[in-house]
Amino acid sequence: MTLPASALAAALLRLASTETPLQSDAILDIASLFPTFELRVVASVLVTVAVVAVWRLGARLHDKEVEAVSMPVWHLSVTVLRLVVVAGGGAFVFAVWSLSGDIGTISAQYDLNRQTFVGIALSAAFVVGAYVLTSVLGRFIGEIASTRPEISDHQREIIYRIAQVTTYLATLAVILGIWRADLGGFLVGAGFLGIVVGMAARQTLGALIAGFVIMFSRPFEIGDWVEVGDHEGIVTEITVVNTRIQTFDGEFVMIPNDVVSSESLVNRSRKGRLRLDIEVGVDYDTDVDRAAEVAQAAVEDLDEVLSVPKPQVVAKRFGDSAVVLGVRPWIDRPSARRWWRARTATISAVSEAFDEEGITIPFPQRALSERNPSGPIPLTDQPDEVSPEADGGVESGEGGDGDASSGSGEADR
Repeated sequence: MTLPASALAAALLRLASTETPLQSDAILDIASLFPTFELRVVASVLVTVAVVAVWRLGARLHDKEVEAVSMPVWHLSVTVLRLVVVAGGGAFVFAVWSLSGDIGTISAQYDLNRQTFVGIALSAAFVVGAYVLTSVLGRFIGEIASTRPEISDHQREIIYRIAQVTTYLATLAVILGIWRADLGGFLVGAGFLGIVVGMAARQTLGALIAGFVIMFSRPFEIGDWVEVGDHEGIVTEITVVNTRIQTFDGEFVMIPNDVVSSESLVNRSRKGRLRLDIEVGVDYDTDVDRAAEVAQAAVEDLDEVLSVPKPQVVAKRFGDSAVVLGVRPWIDRPSARRWWRARTATISAVSEAFDEEGITIPFPQRALSERNPSGPIPLTDQPDEVSPEADGGVESGEGGDGDASSGSGEADR
């Protein structure tokens, strides 16, 4: 890649270094229209504003649908128009300032030659072209992926990121060739710089590497219902640095890719269907097989669950107050809304069926007994019964006290 880039740069610089007399009266007329510094500044500002306006208008035109032209051709035409406007505006500003002698003054002051200005202009042109090209590639890849159902959103994102990185690397190689940079020394310096940056930004680089691993291993795709650590929601975007999910509370959570790769990951949408596991307890005196049949028949008639695979009801364990049954229906196209609807419908159907069949869902309860039971164990201390005699004694005592009081009163009198 470096040899063609160097050859192209050398050819462009040789062409720029060739002295050709200016024989076009049009260029001279353009320079004569702006004789003063203030007029050149005003003209440059107006041209820049016009170029920016056309650029933004082109961005809006990309989204416009034209029936007579296919979308790829329309996008390409709009992109070419934007590039032509940018190139024309830049050439106009350069011509105004170069023919006025201002650029010559600056070049003499800072010892800059014509090749330096040409190199700067070519570098800027390649940078802008790379940016526009990545935008065009993104739209083309999106258009092609929309017509090919076998290409998923995840695969489209991977293709676009690879094309983007390749375009920028090729642009960097061409720019280095324009400036005749020593690629060997550049690579050695980049190696040392990479070590320093790697030590300073280990977490960011780890997230970047983990992002590429996630893109190629594909543990989940955009639109999947996932649970990453303590976060659960729908994947909305996958980048090379982080993964963004929307929780069921409407919150957007951005998780670094190195955290995604190190945490436990649950993908509930991977297989296209999901099984619910709902526990219900029945009394120990109940026929467990009969209760399981009633629960399964109640769930099979629901519209919110799948008939194939059939719902299952299994005995799971002995609880403190009941035999615990597990009701296991299936749903397709898993989502939080469908999961909650199926769960609510299953609980309501099983509860109604048990009520109709007289099957009891017991409350939590405790039974206390001794090793040698001799009767129920009292939970509270019973108060001793008070005999009537004791009550009478108390009353007579109170009466005696009253008599004594009256006697003492008489004595006082």
